[in-house]
Amino acid sequence: MLPRAYRRARGEELLATLLEAAPPGRARPTAREAANLIGHGLRARLGRPRSRSVVTWAVFTAVICGLFTAALATRLAWETSPPMPDRAEAAAILADVLPGQQFAPGEIYPAETLFAIYGEPLSLNSVNDLLFGDGGEYALTATGASRTGFPSLPLDQTAAVAEQRLRDGGWTVYPATHNDMYGCAGPPCDPATIPQDTRLFAKRGNTTLELELYPQQHADSTYLAVSLSRTTPAAVWPAAVVGGLLGAAMGWLLFGWASRRTQAPHPVRVPVNVLFGVTMGLWWLPVLFTVPFMVEHHLGEPHPRWHPLWEWLGQPVFSLFLVAGCASALLGLALALLPSRRTQPQRVATT
Repeated sequence: MLPRAYRRARGEELLATLLEAAPPGRARPTAREAANLIGHGLRARLGRPRSRSVVTWAVFTAVICGLFTAALATRLAWETSPPMPDRAEAAAILADVLPGQQFAPGEIYPAETLFAIYGEPLSLNSVNDLLFGDGGEYALTATGASRTGFPSLPLDQTAAVAEQRLRDGGWTVYPATHNDMYGCAGPPCDPATIPQDTRLFAKRGNTTLELELYPQQHADSTYLAVSLSRTTPAAVWPAAVVGGLLGAAMGWLLFGWASRRTQAPHPVRVPVNVLFGVTMGLWWLPVLFTVPFMVEHHLGEPHPRWHPLWEWLGQPVFSLFLVAGCASALLGLALALLPSRRTQPQRVATT
């Protein structure tokens, strides 16, 4: 690192040169000149003044690190959420929203934890599920209730009554959605005759409600299901911003440190560059794959509560990619610690 006095003197010299070369009456650089100065300054700061892409890679690194740390911060902030509705709270809501249905205590299943995988809290025993294909089962829990058999009222009437009761109770009710459950077996096919389930979403305070009605009815089939859960806690948003900024700054600094450390003629600069490319691929590919699907999903149906940030990043579905990328990054940073071949100035003894 050059002394601060030297860098200040060089900056003043550069400024004087720019002022001398500027047209008469102009004391400020143009936008293009400013961008050029910033770009070259960052390239020099990152230790690769001749590289045309080093700033871009540094930005990619900072962004993905910021996203991952923001996701981690939001998961921690979710711990500020109140517990899921218990059996008594759920029974009161159901009695108000669905007066024609009588839910016995055994038909209401309260959530025992905030997040779960296959209904169980995350533990060491479920790590294999996260890493090897079943990470999508890790999700926010809900207090559920259902009815089986044959309904006492037509389902369209049940949906209409529930929607009106929700509005009267101060709930924010979203437009109902209808999904084709079975599709057409082949032509000819009349879409009007295809059974469709009905889903109704609502939100009040920190509670969300989802009501599902299924048209196919048998003695042992479910025709009605309700789930109650919590909205996103207020602490999640500031946690995401702070965590994201800290992570981005950390990613930028680590990239800059490794970039300066592995300048030519560093003996492992090529392996470090390869490991960096592997890391970026393992971290960015799930994001680029998942985000379009999440956008389409959120536009396709109402969401009183958006999916958490880590699901937008493909986690924990692609958690194996994340872990492998972290291992690749740590190995690259470890190699960057090796001493460089750069010739060090030697003192000449005087007599």
